Amino acid sequence: MKNKLLIIGASGHGKVVADIALKMNRWQSIVFLDDDESIKISMGIEVIGKAKESFKLLNDYDICVAIGNNAIREKIQTQLESKGANLPALIHPTAVIGEQVNIGSGTVVMAGVVVNCCTGVGKGCIINTGSTIDHDNVIGNFTHISPGVHLAGTVNVGQSTWIGIGSIVSNNVNIISGSKLGAGAVVVKDINEPGTYVGVPVRRINS
Repeated sequence: MKNKLLIIGASGHGKVVADIALKMNRWQSIVFLDDDESIKISMGIEVIGKAKESFKLLNDYDICVAIGNNAIREKIQTQLESKGANLPALIHPTAVIGEQVNIGSGTVVMAGVVVNCCTGVGKGCIINTGSTIDHDNVIGNFTHISPGVHLAGTVNVGQSTWIGIGSIVSNNVNIISGSKLGAGAVVVKDINEPGTYVGVPVRRINS
């Protein structure tokens, strides 16, 4: 671990990540990178350049990719990993993390989250505000669990999935990689075909 943190992305999600980093009190200094040249400061933290400059700063900074889009976040984090970057998980101090929980590199766990025992959360995930993940879940890499989502026990969420705000997933359900669930979706049986799902219970609306 280094004593400086570089956050890629200085807009809404990046601000929340910076707030978590400040509350963790692990880094002596924190800076942003962002491709929007009009953003010079965010959360009182300086924006020192564009995202591509992160590759020049690997030796000096821990790095967090604070970009909400799963595909873009995966692309950037994978490139950084290939160059040897250190991408720590950031966990808000109010999050409750159970025993035998593994959280992957570059994952961000936000305020009020509960992750119960024997759960694995992949790398580059967003576990957003006030969401709950119960026992024996598996969350695939680069997945976004939105605010207020509740996953029951023994749920398996495939890689690069987006579960919309306020969604509920019943126990023993598998969700295939690359799925998108709309706000307030309720999942009571396996989702075996990629696509966008909405409703109570969910129905597939497109591919």
